[in-house]
Amino acid sequence: MDVYDLMVIGGGINGAGIARDAAGRGLSVALCEKDDLASHTSSASTKLIHGGLRYLEYYEFGLVRKALQEREVLLKAAPHIIWPLRFVMPHARDQRPEWMIRAGLFLYDHLAKREVLPGSETVSFAKHPAGAPLKDAFKRGFVYSDGWVQDARLVVLNAVDAAEHGAKIHTRTACVAARRDDGHWIVTLAREDGSRFEVRARALVNAAGPWVQSLIEDKLAMPSSKSIRLVKGSHIVVKKLFDHPFAYIFQNPDKRIIFAIPYEKDFTLIGTTDVEYRGDPARVAIDAQEIAYLCEMSNRYFHSQIAPADVLSTYSGVRPLLDDAADNAASVTRDYALEMDLAGAPLLSVFGGKITTFRKLAEEAVDKLAPLLGNRKATWTADAPLPGGDMPGADFGRFLQGLGQRCPWLPAALAERWARAYGTRVGKLIGQAASLAELGEEVLPGLYAAELEYLAEQEWATRSEDILWRRSKLKLHLPANAAEVVDAWLAARAQSRREALSA
Repeated sequence: MDVYDLMVIGGGINGAGIARDAAGRGLSVALCEKDDLASHTSSASTKLIHGGLRYLEYYEFGLVRKALQEREVLLKAAPHIIWPLRFVMPHARDQRPEWMIRAGLFLYDHLAKREVLPGSETVSFAKHPAGAPLKDAFKRGFVYSDGWVQDARLVVLNAVDAAEHGAKIHTRTACVAARRDDGHWIVTLAREDGSRFEVRARALVNAAGPWVQSLIEDKLAMPSSKSIRLVKGSHIVVKKLFDHPFAYIFQNPDKRIIFAIPYEKDFTLIGTTDVEYRGDPARVAIDAQEIAYLCEMSNRYFHSQIAPADVLSTYSGVRPLLDDAADNAASVTRDYALEMDLAGAPLLSVFGGKITTFRKLAEEAVDKLAPLLGNRKATWTADAPLPGGDMPGADFGRFLQGLGQRCPWLPAALAERWARAYGTRVGKLIGQAASLAELGEEVLPGLYAAELEYLAEQEWATRSEDILWRRSKLKLHLPANAAEVVDAWLAARAQSRREALSA
């Protein structure tokens, strides 16, 4: 039976972040995830690294400050998958008054030190490029800064870094039971094929996201002092509604806000909803009412009108928010709580949180656990780039230019996609190749065998959905049979490896 200092249950952003932090401090770590990394909440976000401007209305100044501080850290740590984005907020006279928005933006600009992003400003839509797509009723607005993130890749890169610091990552592996035994946890894990094995760990981390409470009560047979509130957030993808680099934040009559964001060059991403959810988090899906709502809110602002029939793709996730007895789903806190149980081998459970504050959450979690395991090494992730993010000056543009010079045979669109996805790790993918032909078979347009091999070998990808949706967004660009083609390629690869082992 393998023995670890720390066993982490959950391969979302919090679990991966904790595994990375702990492994980097020298703790032996294992992580299990019952599906693929970032299969659920962590790949279904609005994909923003932001302070949460609207949380100021709920007086969550501490959370906003913490998130704004982390925004700066993450922009420097992963400039390939996280980059600045300017947001345009049209002013509607029947909504929040202009003085209130100005005050909120002043706070947003000054609650934390800002080195990377420019501050907010008031604009006239007659003179600003973001004005053209808007209805004529909107004359003025506000522009402020936040960040964009490839959310599922953020999870994967944390797992990659954890593994490179010695952590063992078990995907498609569920925790089916855990019990305390002589100062340790005995954790029973079940692989996808039904086989089971046990590991022994000195401490256990419950980062199961929407399943955090049920894991405590059902798998561990323990009471929980905190509870979560499941809130569904859904998004729609349509053909692009505007052709400039700005995103929009819209205030709506129900006091909610939605975003309309440039997405994958050819599309606009619109979301999110906030709906109480009581079903199985693994089966969450958008409903017709949510689609109609998002179309209606978009149509309130844009000249280009959309209907449910125009929706090309959707995704939904369940956010496991810390239950603070708020009256409605939109106002539930996005802060987190770490619950420690020391009635035997330590158990730390993660309640709530948001993707922007994952690194700080992970740091605080390991700060609590490490001394109990005899480890007092210093924190380290605040200044450490994520895999692929070690670019001089965090300058993605300069890195991309250099990649084009080193590999002039790479088509510009492919070079940019790879630079965004893999950053400085793109060299590992390319290897010794000096031409497109040397990347192997072009399995689908722009998707070569070398990339599929890299994702399977280095990033735990085992099926088409892992590759076409979470490791990339190629699903939006490729033919309808793309998943079938990739799954066939992966199956052939697995068969070839089995034959080689048995030879």
